[in-house]
Amino acid sequence: MIQYGSDRVYELKFNAFYPRLERRNDQWVDIDLKLALAPDTPAPADTTDLTALVICTVGGIIAQIVPLDEGCDCEFQFTADEKAQIAAYIESAKIQAAIAKLSLPAG
Repeated sequence: MIQYGSDRVYELKFNAFYPRLERRNDQWVDIDLKLALAPDTPAPADTTDLTALVICTVGGIIAQIVPLDEGCDCEFQFTADEKAQIAAYIESAKIQAAIAKLSLPAG
């Protein structure tokens, strides 16, 4: 994690992800991702409840990965490695299948 205005970088490792998927409209799927951190990479002290919002197309392509603290925008951004860990999870067969199922037309 990189805090805006700071030169300190926290490199988080994630042990597990707990997704909640919601289809926003005909174009976007929002994935609220609860993050389980490795014990040796705790969240920055300035965060309380760190999660991620992953915005995908209905086809499962990631458009944006945003860190949230207590469900709101925060003063941190993910590093490239952290985004890669999250992207690998979102691109897994299990999550891609869940996005595809959610994206099917109602009926």
